[in-house]
Amino acid sequence: MGCREEHPQLLAIAKQTNVPIVGIAWKDDHAAATAWLNQLGNPFRSVATDDDGRIAIDWGVYGAPETFLVGADGRVIQKHVGPMSVDIWRKEFVARLPAGASQ
Repeated sequence: MGCREEHPQLLAIAKQTNVPIVGIAWKDDHAAATAWLNQLGNPFRSVATDDDGRIAIDWGVYGAPETFLVGADGRVIQKHVGPMSVDIWRKEFVARLPAGASQ
């Protein structure tokens, strides 16, 4: 899940793109994470849970929050370590999106 700092940014990005955003609740209580998203808004198409941290290990996460742009073939196209912002989204990710994916 995005931390409080990046949450408003993720909401803004979700409104600007057709790219599905998937969140991972990393070592979070699932009920608490769901309640938090219900209260503050949910930018995610879906949210996976990573109770034991294995997903983060498999993806090589070392500085949560981290954002990955994953292609249709499952390959990581772009990675950003740290909170996401609309500016970072535009500078580092939008150019790598398929045509028509971002408004």
